[in-house]
Amino acid sequence: MRYEEEILIIRSYDGQSADRARVEDLERRCEVGPSERVFLFTDTMGDPICRIRNSPLYKMLVAEVDNQLVGVIQGSIKVVTVHQAPKDRAKVGYVLGLRVAQSFRRRGIGYNLVRRLEEWFVANDVDYAYMATEKDNEASVKLFINKLGYTNFRVPAILVNPVKHYRPYHLPSNIQISSLKVDVAEFLYRKFMASTEFFPHDIDHVLKHKLSLGSWVAYYKDDDATTPKFETNGGKSEMVIPKCWAMLSVWNSGEVFKLRLGKAPLSCLIYTESSKVIDKIFPCLKLPSIPDFYEPFGFYFMYGVHREGKGMGTRKLVKALCQYVHNMAAAARDCKVIVTEIGGEDSLRDEIPHWKLLSCPEDLWCIKALKKEARNSLHELTKTPPTTRPALFVDPREV
Repeated sequence: MRYEEEILIIRSYDGQSADRARVEDLERRCEVGPSERVFLFTDTMGDPICRIRNSPLYKMLVAEVDNQLVGVIQGSIKVVTVHQAPKDRAKVGYVLGLRVAQSFRRRGIGYNLVRRLEEWFVANDVDYAYMATEKDNEASVKLFINKLGYTNFRVPAILVNPVKHYRPYHLPSNIQISSLKVDVAEFLYRKFMASTEFFPHDIDHVLKHKLSLGSWVAYYKDDDATTPKFETNGGKSEMVIPKCWAMLSVWNSGEVFKLRLGKAPLSCLIYTESSKVIDKIFPCLKLPSIPDFYEPFGFYFMYGVHREGKGMGTRKLVKALCQYVHNMAAAARDCKVIVTEIGGEDSLRDEIPHWKLLSCPEDLWCIKALKKEARNSLHELTKTPPTTRPALFVDPREV
């Protein structure tokens, strides 16, 4: 067949206008998301490497056949918490943004792009490569697991909540929500989440980044209002921390790239329009409504969601924080959804408001050891029983 005679060239993305235009065109032609739910198209706003540009180390590769750009892949490298003996941190390489033009699929282009990216990982002393895909993306699962030797690692949940720009939430009067200074947020994350799987060891850079809109903490108001909470006047070791509290941070992903709905089930379209009408006429019903997703839109990503305490008290604190973020998003011009991603076994998934029609309950993460010593620890990482798996920290730079 003719394609067997074609020469495949894989090289680094050069960032010039010709490459940029061709990569953007390929992105526009490639859908994201399982076909039975929706197709989402990405708008990189003239910057094809926008999803990796904020990572400590990154690379994009392009594939060409007969001078046609037919495939792309991106990768980033960072140091994270990984529960392996004898150390608790590892250098990981994230594989993302694999796209192959539809007429050139099933020719080994995706396989060769991944292999070349793995070579770059190895050259940079990476312990593990990992990737994320929809659990029902059969082609992606076959490529990474069956052909490239990746192993199922975690099945986190992507939770999506639509933003109602015309009706903000009324926050509980007995809950205090306060903004945290960057150094305080960093202290709390390192104290309470440093052992979380895939916790980024450069969390300070994440929190200080211009796309990070801030961090907030919620706790119950009490009679001792004279004692300031989460302040560091006397040093962090003397910080007053309530027994029951919750925190999160927000990343403005809409400043990186936009999304647009390309296809949706008829039932979704009908519900979208009818729910808007019903919600405006009968707001007391509190019927979830979907914004118009057919024009490019931005979104906020909530990361580092954490709570301390027991019982229903923490649930209400997490919910109040999510409502606070919703009201922030409602004030933004083009933010139409709020997204977060948590471990599939994490009880937080029941505490964070989301709409099932837009959410993905099983986002498959796969991992591959690139060093001999890492291979010895891979069984420990992938065979941990669900009930004992630690929480998962999803880096907003890789959304």
